[in-house]
Amino acid sequence: MARGSHIDRGGSGTAANVTRAAHSRHPWPVIRHAGRPIIDPVVASILAPAVLGLETSTVRVEVDLRAGLPAFAVVGLPDAAVQESRERVRSALANQGFAIPPRRVVVNLAPADLRKAGPQYDLPMALALLRASGQLGGGGGVAAVGELALDGALRPVAGVLALAEHARRQGWSRLLVPEENAREAALVGGLRSVGVHSLRHAVDVLEGRVEAPARESDAARLLAEAGSRPLPDLADVRGQASARRALEIAAAGRHSVLMLGPPGAGKTMLARRLPGLLPPLTVEEAIEVTRVHSVAGLLEPGASLVTERPFRAPHHTVSTSGLIGGGRLPRPGEVSLAHRGVLFLDEVCAFAPSALDGLRQPLEEGRVLVARAMASAVFPAGPVLVCAGNPCPCGFDGEPDGRCTCGPGRAEAYRARIRGPVADRIDIHVRLTRLSRDDLMQRGPAEASALVRARVAAAEAVRFARGQAVPNALLGAAAVRRQVALDPAGRALLAQAVERLGLSGRGYDRTLRVARTIADLADSARVAPTHLAEALSYRAQSIRGGR
Repeated sequence: MARGSHIDRGGSGTAANVTRAAHSRHPWPVIRHAGRPIIDPVVASILAPAVLGLETSTVRVEVDLRAGLPAFAVVGLPDAAVQESRERVRSALANQGFAIPPRRVVVNLAPADLRKAGPQYDLPMALALLRASGQLGGGGGVAAVGELALDGALRPVAGVLALAEHARRQGWSRLLVPEENAREAALVGGLRSVGVHSLRHAVDVLEGRVEAPARESDAARLLAEAGSRPLPDLADVRGQASARRALEIAAAGRHSVLMLGPPGAGKTMLARRLPGLLPPLTVEEAIEVTRVHSVAGLLEPGASLVTERPFRAPHHTVSTSGLIGGGRLPRPGEVSLAHRGVLFLDEVCAFAPSALDGLRQPLEEGRVLVARAMASAVFPAGPVLVCAGNPCPCGFDGEPDGRCTCGPGRAEAYRARIRGPVADRIDIHVRLTRLSRDDLMQRGPAEASALVRARVAAAEAVRFARGQAVPNALLGAAAVRRQVALDPAGRALLAQAVERLGLSGRGYDRTLRVARTIADLADSARVAPTHLAEALSYRAQSIRGGR
């Protein structure tokens, strides 16, 4: 500060004093130099959690007011949406009755080397600006996220669940979120999340003029209500006993399935009924699924929790990024959006081979790493994969009536679009046939999903009783050998199958996992040769086979 100048705090004495009159038209600090007022640089900050992929970090939104031509600059590696916050914040302040300082405004989003994306920084920018200009009091420890409309209303933002979890880990006292995100943020215990509907409401809450009660989590109630909603029933499917059995095994052990069969055989109907065979989501699983959908911006307005197992069925024209995840700033793909649920690839042979090849890591590890030049992100990717397709371009290869019109080698080339490494990672291969007259004319419903679901639950109880927490499909190579102790007859059968089917090391382990699930469904502590034989039958029907 120049010699001879002082900060006028509204009193006498040598101590500097800043006047912030509550009703002043210009509430920002004043410095007097030689009797002329100039603006004292003032910095104020508001905390804001940030999310990239599913990883979170802390961003400090700092606002500096200083003398100069009126301007509004945002620094700190912002993307286009953050840069545009300048106009939204300016309009929101004016339309909510706040004074806009006619000064040079610099907003810094720290740390500067972390890329900032999305409109979630609108609210913390506005609050930090109000604090710097003396229009907002209150202490620290408060964080905020939210998109501002031009009239000052708040719109919901994506990823609030992950942001609220970060706020709790950091020990912040309060998190201000848009009203439509409040129920989602309330899923995080140990954090006072406050829903606000406008910028003025947020200021009133921070200054104590309005009491905003913290919401309580209602996850258990929402899951209970979801359990009463009907799902597509397996009783609607005619015939196809082998495919129905394959789905039951897949549900009990979370195994991947590949169904090949002619058009109209019921492949799609079967796949859409698999979620009804799976156990309901637990609270922990529901929050895990909700976190992914929230980051992707797919939660319904006002919704707080994904209460049912996801069922995702992308079109076969989906890109590799759409299926696996990607983008300039990584976003979850379909394989992650189906986490804890079902990913259904209909007409699987029509998918781009490069997109299907991208499923190798998720099928093997249950997660996917999306690496881009600007950032990398890890997303969970543990769905039950169900693939369905025709055995050839016309769809009738292998039918007994010889209806196939494809030329020599076309069926094999069509199926080869699912390359060997991907097919080898699919646990259960099943071949469907055209429905017979008796199947089509069958009277009365077939076995209902409720009966199959009860057997699946019983098989899970067997697994838990032996102290195994993870589904059989996720057992490691060493763990599966401990859980599957074959007798001499079983070892002989498996040795013969290795020779005849040409099982790879991966196929060997996956066969044992499926056999373990079949034994669980039979309430058997041991994996008997009959269980192993059934598991081997699902490898014998591999897509790599010929006519």
